Formats: sequence, C-alpha cells, structure tokens
Amino acid sequence: MKLRLSVAMSANPRTWPILDGRVRADGIEWVTATVAPSELFWRQLRFGDFDVSEMSMSSLMMVLAKGNRDWIGLPIFTTRRFFHTWILVRRDAGIERPEDMRGKRVGVPEYQQTAALWARGVLQHEFGVHSAEMEFWMERLPSHSHAYAAQFTPPPGVTIKQIPAEQNIGDMLLKGELDATLLYIRAHPGDLVDRSHVDLANHPAIVPLFRDTLAEGVRYFRKTGIFPINHGMVIRRELAEKHPWAALNIYKAFAEAAAIAERERAIHTEYHILTGALPREAEDALRKPVIRHGVVANRKTLETAAQMSCEQGLTPRQLTLDEIFAANVLEQ
Repeated sequence: MKLRLSVAMSANPRTWPILDGRVRADGIEWVTATVAPSELFWRQLRFGDFDVSEMSMSSLMMVLAKGNRDWIGLPIFTTRRFFHTWILVRRDAGIERPEDMRGKRVGVPEYQQTAALWARGVLQHEFGVHSAEMEFWMERLPSHSHAYAAQFTPPPGVTIKQIPAEQNIGDMLLKGELDATLLYIRAHPGDLVDRSHVDLANHPAIVPLFRDTLAEGVRYFRKTGIFPINHGMVIRRELAEKHPWAALNIYKAFAEAAAIAERERAIHTEYHILTGALPREAEDALRKPVIRHGVVANRKTLETAAQMSCEQGLTPRQLTLDEIFAANVLEQ
C-alpha cells in the first residue's frame, strides 16, 4: 500500500515533471496542486493545508527557531535568483549607488521573505548598508501574510511600517511616497495576498538599482560562488518521523525531475552554442547544471542564508543545517 500525500508547489521547469506525472516517488501516491508561493506559504504556516509543499527558506528558519515542530525541510530548491538585482528605485530619488539606499523609504511585500533577506544581506555585506539605515514599508497585511503566520516581530532597531489596505507598493512608488522597493510582485488574478498592479518594469519613472543587472549578478557570483536559494520544500515532521523513507524518496523524485529539466535546457543551450554567437566562457557556463538540489552542493549558500537570518534579527541564533533538514537527506 502506498503512502498518499498532498503536494503543493509552484510551476516551473524543475517541477513540471512532478506535476505532469512523468516522475513519481517510490512508495508514494501524491495528489499535486499548483499554488502561488505567496499564498502557499501563508496557507501552510497558518492552516497546514498540504503534507508536502514548497516553502520560503527564511520563514522555515524562523518557525524552526521558535520551536515549531510541524515541518522539517527537504533540500529541494525550486527557485533561485540574484535578488539584490531586483531592487527598483525612483529615478528622482537620488539613488545612484547601493550606498544611496541609506535613509530611504523602501517597500517590501514581506520583510522576512527570503528574497528580501538576500537583498538586505548583499546590501550589508557588499556595500555596507544595514537594515536599520532604511525605513521599510510592508505591503502584505497581517491577515494574509506568512510573516505573521510565522509570528514575525520587527527586529530591534529596524523601522517597519504597514502599508494600508487601500494602498500598495506600486502606487506609492509612483506617487513618490516610497523611494525604492527591495522586491516588486504584481498581483495575479485571484491573488489573496499581493495587491500591486502597475507595470514598474516598463515605467519611465522607475529603474533598477543596479542598472546592468546581469553584470551585477555575474560579479556577485564570481566573488562569492553563491547563487541565492529562495524556496525549498517541507514535509510534515510527523510523517517524516513515522515514514523516514518518504523524505529520501521524495528527494530522489525531485532530483530526477531536475535532471529532466537540465536535459531539456541542454537542448536549447546546444542550439545557441552551435550558432557561434556566444563567447567561450558563456558556453562553458551554460553546459554546467544550473540547479542542483541537496545539502552537499548548496552548503555554503544555505549557511550564508542562516547567517544572514541571524544577523538581521529574524532568528535569535544561526540555525545549523541538521536543524533545518530531515536527517536522512543531509548527505544528499
């Protein structure tokens, strides 16, 4: 008899082989659902709707540090980005360099979300700009925020103000009521948590903090070797303890799905390489796997995220990886 589990995640090339049924986990029958991450994390932390799900790494560390025993992590990393390159600023806000973020009013969907954690961490470690030197305005309301579902409280010395329900980050930026935003999320139809709608990416009044976002991402990766992890996966701790084999089998299934995604990406990569339009360095980089699951391959990135979480006052101490992930997947 198979273990029947409900599984929820966002849809992307690394999860489609799970969602479309090409990959199954041994001994497990799962019912899959695609849910937008912002809604999913709130539902999981507030109501525990699914047995296995995608989860904000920052929120996971926060609840574990508070003693929550509902969830344990799986080292399956569904999204990664150079999040500091997503910072947007008003052209007239006097922000030409990262150091100019000091003293500015900065929007953020949720203060503790992992994308914001990485953006603040890079501002601090690379440019000397600390969280206490900015004024933050948080868009998501306590009723539908995974921050408050995780019992978030503002860290000492950091100013965080709530954006009223009738306002949003996009409109406040265009009105000059905010100078910048660490992360901008446009609400999709039926969105329960985000409410900004304006297209800032193509608005003449708004520009990226890092005007050449690609160059900055390359610089950061070359210097640190870190490709920031945003979302991981979790499983109910009681299930992992009762059926310890399930965590490893789920990990193996997602690793197989990632391998399929890499093979499909390689087909497109080789096409562009054969055109001869890419420099040799780009060819070599594109032939390497973009996404690698597991603790072993991602230890530095994970430990850096845990360090930043502690530095920024989201967790009272730096969590160790064996506190975050199920024991039988730590060597993967």
